[in-house]
Amino acid sequence: MFKNVTIYRIAPGWTATLESMEAALDAARFVPCGATQDKAVGWVEPRGEAHGPLAESVAGQRILKLMIETKAVPGSVVREKADEEAEHIEAATGRKPGKKQMKELREDALLSLLPQAFPRRMAVWVWIDLANGLLVTDASSQGKLDELVTALVNVFNDLSLTLLQTAITPQTAMTSWLSAPVSDEDEGGAPGGFSVERECELKSGDEEKSVVKFTRHNLATDEVRKHITEGKLPTRLAMSWEGRIGFVLTESMQLKKLAFLEGVFDDRASDGESGFDTDVALSTGELNKLIPELIEALGGEIVPGMAMPDAPTAAPAKPKQEAVTAVGEDDDPPF
Repeated sequence: MFKNVTIYRIAPGWTATLESMEAALDAARFVPCGATQDKAVGWVEPRGEAHGPLAESVAGQRILKLMIETKAVPGSVVREKADEEAEHIEAATGRKPGKKQMKELREDALLSLLPQAFPRRMAVWVWIDLANGLLVTDASSQGKLDELVTALVNVFNDLSLTLLQTAITPQTAMTSWLSAPVSDEDEGGAPGGFSVERECELKSGDEEKSVVKFTRHNLATDEVRKHITEGKLPTRLAMSWEGRIGFVLTESMQLKKLAFLEGVFDDRASDGESGFDTDVALSTGELNKLIPELIEALGGEIVPGMAMPDAPTAAPAKPKQEAVTAVGEDDDPPF
């Protein structure tokens, strides 16, 4: 169910009932793209059962599912069709279409081609933990996160979300864990039940923006520490927790490549019935233990409204070509 994790803090005071959530979601139920529509966003049944509930409650946890459907036409095809129409206009009138008319021709070409485009659907899972005031999603890109937050705010007018922030940034913590001496088992290294695994990405902050990637590689080496002392900082680091969950922590505090390790789902029911409830209960139960420990490992949560110790750096106006060095192979998960 969850392959990625992004965590939001729900502002205090939001206590929607299951019934009120169902009514709000039903007003924004997913409807596929029309013939000339390039995007459709709406809520679908988490269990996949037609006409079923849009808001599920399993072991006290709320589960929602957003569907995003898009249809795309290659820009080259749109331009080709618009240029053909422009040639016809020039032949008939003796003049070339101006910029405004060419824009209209491209828009008309897109509308005429959209009915032939194949739709692509992407589902986004949402887990709402009202007891702890958290909202967790498996959206993997910023675009999907933006679509999700917009869809949630549109259906729940009184819902306010902020990305969960910690006192120590993930990048600072990852730098410390990778820089810890190999022989020092009591200080440094990943704290508590966390372990550093065999994948990381280091990126320099200078104009070169050079990147070094280690995959299926021992990270407790002088080679890794040398890159860090030279100014390259970790942007991704593979970790595991209590031997039960593997993931890649990013500098923006997303958990990528989430994997429940051997033994976690051994108690899953195999009686032929749908395993939806079991999957939800087990996955949210494990993540409900991991998330507080991760927050603690990162120095605790910053209360919304407090200033972050490290403000995010704006992206450069003209990014330069990155120099990349890869060590190891990227075929298998790093756990």
